[in-house]
Amino acid sequence: MMKIAIDSNRYTDLCRGLPEVVEVIEGAAEIYMPLIVVAEQRAGFAHGANREKNERTLTKFLNNEAVFVLTPDEQTTFFYADLYAYLRKKGKPIPTNDLWIAALVLQHGLVLFDRDRDFDHLPQLARLPLR
Repeated sequence: MMKIAIDSNRYTDLCRGLPEVVEVIEGAAEIYMPLIVVAEQRAGFAHGANREKNERTLTKFLNNEAVFVLTPDEQTTFFYADLYAYLRKKGKPIPTNDLWIAALVLQHGLVLFDRDRDFDHLPQLARLPLR
């Protein structure tokens, strides 16, 4: 069973009940949600019409025994710096939040479950495509 990190768009897909996404999440041994993704979700909730409902759904997800919030630490900054330099050299900058997410995924040796084309610029990042 795989250990995966999920990006904001896949969490949203999960909440929408996309069967192929639900299948991947339910089949994972462990699911990591980078702190940055948690923040992105809550930022979306803050200006949405269903803030309380969305917050309850997120809290329930985070309280699942197979789900862990992945927080950056000083070691994360080395991965961030290397990715930043790599992308800058290639002339392919990506959003800062995505850079932090990628750094955490690499640091912890996880597979990223996403549908964000910005990550296409990082071949060193293990990603889980949908079947």
